[in-house]
Amino acid sequence: MTVVYFIRHAEPDFSNHDDRTRGLSEKGMADRERVTAYLKDKKIDAVLSSPYLRAVQTVEHYAKGAGLEVILHEGFRERRITDRWIDDFADFCRRQWDDFAYKYPDGENLYEVQTRNISALNEVLRRFCGKSIVIGTHGTSLATIINFYDSHYDFDDFNRLRPKMPYGIKMVFHGFNLVAKEEFDII
Repeated sequence: MTVVYFIRHAEPDFSNHDDRTRGLSEKGMADRERVTAYLKDKKIDAVLSSPYLRAVQTVEHYAKGAGLEVILHEGFRERRITDRWIDDFADFCRRQWDDFAYKYPDGENLYEVQTRNISALNEVLRRFCGKSIVIGTHGTSLATIINFYDSHYDFDDFNRLRPKMPYGIKMVFHGFNLVAKEEFDII
């Protein structure tokens, strides 16, 4: 069995509108201590993360304490929405969940995000078969992974996830098949 602990990043610093370099807020930096405390006794073999700063910062504290490096994986990055800031983000999200093909011309749709994330996950499941790993990720990316294994997971479920930062879900795989999942609140 391969155990994957997906950790959605802690609270970001929303004053930075650049997705890749947006780090954690002061609260987020404090909350990552809770991530470390949760993972402390889990016997983790590897820590991976989206390359986006807020995801890295959320898991790196644990990784350093455990003597592990954070392996960056572009496949777990957040979706690309557009080059401009979205004021009505909730409406945009609902439109995407209602139609997985909906996107702005320069962005990704949820089907593309899901395909990218499942491909990355399958690569990780091959590479770390039988291990316990942590993956630092994002709300939308994580939600599309959950939806892949549970087609009933929809916008309402995603909307309940949105304010949870940090947040985690443990998924247990036999090969590439999900055999168990357990959500856990870190805060």
